[in-house]
Amino acid sequence: MEFFLQILANGISLGFLYALSALGFAMIFKSSNVLNFAHGGLMAMGAFIFLALSVWAGLPIILAFALTLAGSFTLGFLLEKFFLRPLIKKTLIYAIMLTLGLALMFRGLLTFIFGGDIYSYPKFLPETLSLKWGGIQISAVYVAAFIIGAVSLILFGLFYKYSSQGIYMRSVADNKPAALSLGVHVKRSFALSWAIAALVCAISGVLFGIINGVSVHTLNSIGLKMLPVVILGGLGSIRGAILGGITIGLLETFTGGYISSSLQEIMPYIVLVFILMVKPYGLFGLVETKRA
Repeated sequence: MEFFLQILANGISLGFLYALSALGFAMIFKSSNVLNFAHGGLMAMGAFIFLALSVWAGLPIILAFALTLAGSFTLGFLLEKFFLRPLIKKTLIYAIMLTLGLALMFRGLLTFIFGGDIYSYPKFLPETLSLKWGGIQISAVYVAAFIIGAVSLILFGLFYKYSSQGIYMRSVADNKPAALSLGVHVKRSFALSWAIAALVCAISGVLFGIINGVSVHTLNSIGLKMLPVVILGGLGSIRGAILGGITIGLLETFTGGYISSSLQEIMPYIVLVFILMVKPYGLFGLVETKRA
């Protein structure tokens, strides 16, 4: 029973991280219908920026984290303005192929600068943050991941639902022509979606870096798992991304704990194939109907 509860706690913490990362993926798709294959690259960029600031530059952790978020937010704006915006009137395949090119560019750039080694952040989480209940031990890393993931999801959910910019973004996602006719700045909403997605990627990239170490290949692999997460929850569904992330996190940890660690790595893609065969629009996705 203790082993089960230990895996359950780790799975929920990991699931919240997947949900947080998938939030940015779903946000971009909901606003522009683009599958962002550069998601893992943005996670790696945020993780390595924090590594450079905290280890190489020796900045205080709080300042390094704040600068990482600011830099990632700015990077998202620049990517949308200079790369995605010129393709706004093109067919979607151009934008999707562009994100694939950006993913390869990020991977190549980070590999050139940092190599393929695994780096570690300085230990800055207090051990008092860890929890122990009987034989169940939850490390400070997983507790921090759960807290930061949950708080971030709540804050972004409130922003998306109640703030004026969040309402504009939702209106653009639901009906772009109607939002444009009402005076909503559609291009600004697109840019904000990319900026927030890059910021979310930085947060999740840093947290994954604390758990697994900072590696270009590992973070890109984790970023690729966001596709099964959002497909399971429903493309463009925020609550679906949260549920899909928690579900995939639990499936991974229970598979690794009770069956095989090698099978654990492919479990998200097994879910992806299954959900595409059984329910292609996911748990909360909307079925599109077109008139002939």
